[in-house]
Amino acid sequence: MSDTIIQPGTLWESILDRSEAAIAAGKLHTIATRRTRIEDGGMRFSIRIAENLRRKAEERAGRETDERADPFLPPEAELTVGDISASHRAVLNKFNVIEHHLLIVTREFEEQEQVLNRADFEALWMAMREYPALGFYNGGRVAGASQRHKHLQVIPLSAFEENPALPLDPLLESVRTGPLAASRLPFRHSAARLGPELFQSPSRAALVTHDLYRKMLEQLGLSPVTREGREFQSGPYNLLMTREWLMVVPRRCEHWDTISINALGFVGSLFVQDETEVKKIKEAGPMKLLETVAELTGGPDLPKGAQHGWKQLPPAEWKPVRPVRRWCRWANGSNRSPARTDQSGA
Repeated sequence: MSDTIIQPGTLWESILDRSEAAIAAGKLHTIATRRTRIEDGGMRFSIRIAENLRRKAEERAGRETDERADPFLPPEAELTVGDISASHRAVLNKFNVIEHHLLIVTREFEEQEQVLNRADFEALWMAMREYPALGFYNGGRVAGASQRHKHLQVIPLSAFEENPALPLDPLLESVRTGPLAASRLPFRHSAARLGPELFQSPSRAALVTHDLYRKMLEQLGLSPVTREGREFQSGPYNLLMTREWLMVVPRRCEHWDTISINALGFVGSLFVQDETEVKKIKEAGPMKLLETVAELTGGPDLPKGAQHGWKQLPPAEWKPVRPVRRWCRWANGSNRSPARTDQSGA
């Protein structure tokens, strides 16, 4: 594997070339989906139905039987696009629902629950300078992460096949500076508008967005904690970023009913296994799912009936990370669902 950094202006072609070769080698698997759309709360949600999603869940379950396994150390050569910075690699998502889904992975092992540093942001911006994209990060298992090795993710806006590309965009129009809350979003979050030319300088963009990110964590009561000289998150969250804005959403549970929700849910993309789950979403309203797995703007209490299929831990068993945190679990005490639908591949 070469240590040569991917040159500016070549990443997109490198992704296309590597994808074609990986498909031919049987190493890259696109999960076929059908799609339906639901309007709710000012957003046009895209619900992707992946009935063969269990294949990916079974693959992941096989990896989890060996706690030493790390798919990113090293990543599969057939999936590796190249080194995007001195500290990070660009790797194709082995099981993708959305095409050209890229993972930005630390070259050395770091825990997914360590806070993001400036090098993480710079590597993300190295990719997002190349083409309009959504960058996102699932901060911990409760936020939808399924690998311990730190990785950010990038999906080109064109792959969403929506207009606007991200249904969340109109709901963030009230955010002119930041960090602050958008008036039309019913769950706790912090968002900031970014300068229109900022993305052209990854080092400068990293400096600005890392500073905003730290302010957002503090604003949301998620200030980092230090363990053995390293900074870790004090609670789960999702981070989302485009060339125009940055947003952090604190989480209190991973699932609504049987549906796992990661960062993509907050831009209007949900992933389900069958029509039964689609029916549940239509009955509840997709915005209700986001309200439930995040935190309501009106307070920490869960809406009645919104956690169908789940039980809440009694207050005495709440995690002592943040006072308003309610951690949701399956009735058998496990945090895992039968098949995670985060489609992050990692």
